[in-house]
Amino acid sequence: MKAVIQRVSQASVTVNNHCIAKINTGLLILIGIEDEDNQEDINWLSKKIVNLRIFNDENGVMNKSLVDADGDAIIVSQFTLHASTKKGNRPSYIKASKPNTAIPIYKSFISKFESELGKKVQTGEFGADMKVSLLNDGPVTIIIDTKDKK
Repeated sequence: MKAVIQRVSQASVTVNNHCIAKINTGLLILIGIEDEDNQEDINWLSKKIVNLRIFNDENGVMNKSLVDADGDAIIVSQFTLHASTKKGNRPSYIKASKPNTAIPIYKSFISKFESELGKKVQTGEFGADMKVSLLNDGPVTIIIDTKDKK
């Protein structure tokens, strides 16, 4: 699994001109899923993201996690995170899982993330044409690939 984590002051997801998710302080998390991803990847990544100390403490130092900051989260599935641009100018998405594999992993990740965070998170709509809006705070943007965890 690949994740792009963005610390935000606000973020929202709109589908067909209807806002389906909206948060203030928290994280916008884009998730890319491959066929090889499994429960170990879900467990490791959800725990890693929830506990990343990327929110400022009272001294302005990034020393607080999402839990410590009492922040919210939006999780959005984004197959384009697995784009290969090695050949030509048209990206290949061959490594991205098809919906029948990706949807259960995506739902499992959301569930595990919510249990790690201790509260409900908002989500995008899998497979939809989404408009994602955010105000990146910092800016703080972190990329994590579970294939690089060891």
